[in-house]
Amino acid sequence: MYITILPFLGFAASQVGTPGPANMVLLATGARFGLRRALPFVAGVALGKQLIIWPLGFGLMAVQDDYPLVFEALKWVSIAYVLWLAYRVANLRLKVGEADGTPPGFFAGLIVHPLNPKAWAMITTGFTTFVIAGTPPLQATATIAICLLGLQMILHPIWTYAGQRIATSLAGTPGEKYLMWTLAALTVVSVLYALFAGEDL
Repeated sequence: MYITILPFLGFAASQVGTPGPANMVLLATGARFGLRRALPFVAGVALGKQLIIWPLGFGLMAVQDDYPLVFEALKWVSIAYVLWLAYRVANLRLKVGEADGTPPGFFAGLIVHPLNPKAWAMITTGFTTFVIAGTPPLQATATIAICLLGLQMILHPIWTYAGQRIATSLAGTPGEKYLMWTLAALTVVSVLYALFAGEDL
């Protein structure tokens, strides 16, 4: 086994499922247009992450052996950014956005993740933390791509359809902060687990 799949899935679920630029756009789109009308946009958002995964996967895996210090530095920078995002999530308060005009389409969804710093940090962390040295680039990239696409196919529609209801019911209530703290804690735990598990590999 060259990739710690279960820890990565836990980490990725905490990232794909927590509030961020992409999920806030999905939330606002679903709140305004509903899931059925937003489906092309949701599909674009899910597939858009692949535009980051494949170039990063082959690029990072190619320099892993030749420039191990660069790889290690990227690992700690990306982890630090993810932990900072967890802090932001813990202090975030839910708010349902509103979208004007016609629903955004598939191609509008494709550019959401390439413009999303959280997506870049999450994918970089995935390659630098959960992939064991010596893993063939194709195997590592394909595994991460499939895992993330599967999670997105489940979680993105949930944000689009049910996110608005969750926000409406919890916004401004005591339960809101506990939800945000839980999401942030899951992110931190998944990163720490990956670090300590990686030492034993």
